[in-house]
Amino acid sequence: MNLTSFAPENLPRERLQAQGAGALSNAELVALILKSGTAQQNILDLCQKLLAKYSLEQLGQASLQQLQQEHGIGVAKASQLLAVFELGKRLAPRMGEKSVKNAREVAEVYLKRFADEKQEHFIAVYLDTKHRVIADQIITKGTLNSSLIHPREVFHGAIKHCAHSLIILHNHPSGDPTPSEEDLKVTRVLQETGEMMQIPVIDHIILGQGTWWSWREQTL
Repeated sequence: MNLTSFAPENLPRERLQAQGAGALSNAELVALILKSGTAQQNILDLCQKLLAKYSLEQLGQASLQQLQQEHGIGVAKASQLLAVFELGKRLAPRMGEKSVKNAREVAEVYLKRFADEKQEHFIAVYLDTKHRVIADQIITKGTLNSSLIHPREVFHGAIKHCAHSLIILHNHPSGDPTPSEEDLKVTRVLQETGEMMQIPVIDHIILGQGTWWSWREQTL
């Protein structure tokens, strides 16, 4: 369906003007950035198809090469998306300029980042000798399972970034941050690996709905 077939009040730009950006879906926001579709597909359909393949988080982490291979995107639109996501990262709360002192400081940043996610995300946060964040990496998505969280993937990033230590965290879409037995098992396995590699896991933080659980704080 061509966008000219839509009632004017249902078009993304008009909806933004009338209701504010917060009222728009992810697909509508991306459509406003990319502006035009193809001869066969309007921009809204194109964006809905793109977001059916990539979550918003995955889209923000995709490379230029990945994006430009998608039908209807190409190098120009891929560059627009990368530029917008990069600006978003620069506006996001940053932790790299100060030392991490407690779980609250970490949790408050990542609660905002994963507040709307419907899947569990398992993330490794890499720290330098002064406990400043060097980088973070999504290790896996989906229900946390010790068979899917291989220490090799977690500590590969630690070695790559020359990390002195790391924090692991994941979100519970249910909103309850209480750890499961599987959560605790993953923590123990990675803690033991960290001790052997002399790159300690200093905390495992589980994010809930506006709250969190800290393995380190509970242990202490």
